[in-house]
Amino acid sequence: MAGATAFCDEVWARAAKLVRAIHEHPFNTELEAGTLDRDRFAFYIVQDSRYLIAFGKALATASTRATDVDEAAFFAQAAHTALVVERSLHAGYIEEFGLSAADLEGIVTSPTCLGYSSYLQATALAEPYPVLVAALLPCFWVYEDVGSAIFERTRDVEKHPYRAWINTYADPEFAASVERVKQIADRHAATAEPPVREAMTEAFLRATEYEWLFWDSAYRRETWPTAQWLS
Repeated sequence: MAGATAFCDEVWARAAKLVRAIHEHPFNTELEAGTLDRDRFAFYIVQDSRYLIAFGKALATASTRATDVDEAAFFAQAAHTALVVERSLHAGYIEEFGLSAADLEGIVTSPTCLGYSSYLQATALAEPYPVLVAALLPCFWVYEDVGSAIFERTRDVEKHPYRAWINTYADPEFAASVERVKQIADRHAATAEPPVREAMTEAFLRATEYEWLFWDSAYRRETWPTAQWLS
């Protein structure tokens, strides 16, 4: 059986090309440059605020399913952070962009947002706890990886239009949370039966795919192609 620290090393290596594609996606390169179209970022913020509700619920479910008290406490706090702290970041941008309640209601939840949200909630309810941990990990790890990289390249840029977003995911406390989820994933993978460990790998890679899709859908301001037949 693989060592306790092998899982995260293994899945990160398998996802390396995808993670690089996330870094190189126009959404993130333009965000870094400060040239990302405000309408694209506004669309992203609205979709992400809706996604975070599902993410927070999945974290809360992880807390209730954890048999280790420290893990349960960590996921409970992470759920609170997702539903309160990160959503307050979104609220700040929504106010800055002057989006009204009517404006928000007029933005339909994208197929990708609904797909990612549904995937996490289904995993939370139907898969073994270690698989749920693996599915939750990319939203921590990929964001920290992207946010930290952008921060390092923009730390000297004054009045960056997306500074609040960058600082949130480059924050040392967020990095500590990422390390904690990685430790939890590694610990469970080390003792998991082969089918569960394989399911953990598949869940991590699928969620990482959704991370790319999420940024891509925001850049395209994705709509439902079937909407024309339902109006």
